[in-house]
Amino acid sequence: MSDVVQLTGRQRKHLRGLAHGFEPLVHVGSAGVSDAILRAVDGALTAHELIKVRLHQPADKHADADALATGTGAALCGLVGHVVILYRPHPEKPTIKLDT
Repeated sequence: MSDVVQLTGRQRKHLRGLAHGFEPLVHVGSAGVSDAILRAVDGALTAHELIKVRLHQPADKHADADALATGTGAALCGLVGHVVILYRPHPEKPTIKLDT
């Protein structure tokens, strides 16, 4: 995947606020993070840039969140309960503007 986006704390907080009203687009079951899950998350990030992923019965939610972010080249914006918030700007037409 591409380079992982580096975000400041302020940018992560802004993105968490934007994602507040979102519903999770991808659900990770008891099988954990698989290639199929990474493809689904990758497609959702390309389409939406900012998404939520629900972890059901995670053995280690922090490791799963890191695996999702690393496997898709996304920035981990937050982990609230069992919900992971990921951000990756669209490669050609980003719609979410971040302060630098």
